[in-house]
Amino acid sequence: MRFAILLMFSAGMSFAGTWSGALVDAKCWGFRERNVNPLDTLTFVDRDRNLEISFCTPKKKTTVFSIIPPDGVSLQLDAAGNTKAAELVRTTASKRGLIEVTVTGEVDKHTIAVTSISAAK
Repeated sequence: MRFAILLMFSAGMSFAGTWSGALVDAKCWGFRERNVNPLDTLTFVDRDRNLEISFCTPKKKTTVFSIIPPDGVSLQLDAAGNTKAAELVRTTASKRGLIEVTVTGEVDKHTIAVTSISAAK
């Protein structure tokens, strides 16, 4: 009985799926997320997510990535996902600006173990 309960809870820790959103530089995004006035009660409402996403658009030298789905909660990519995202950025570098992606894999907390990543159409 205990083993069955433990198995049930451990299976619920990670979820397989597909996520779509903007690909961003994770270091830049993390800095932008932490750079808030602690006394401002409407920080989430007063922020321009589109401006922040465009400010954190990945460059050819970016090595750590996150995706920002429409709900605004960032999901970091694992090491394999970062490698795949870096290759995607290099191949789509002629497009300046926002890079929309679709990521498939398993999420554990706020990190996706990436199976595949592609430019969204």
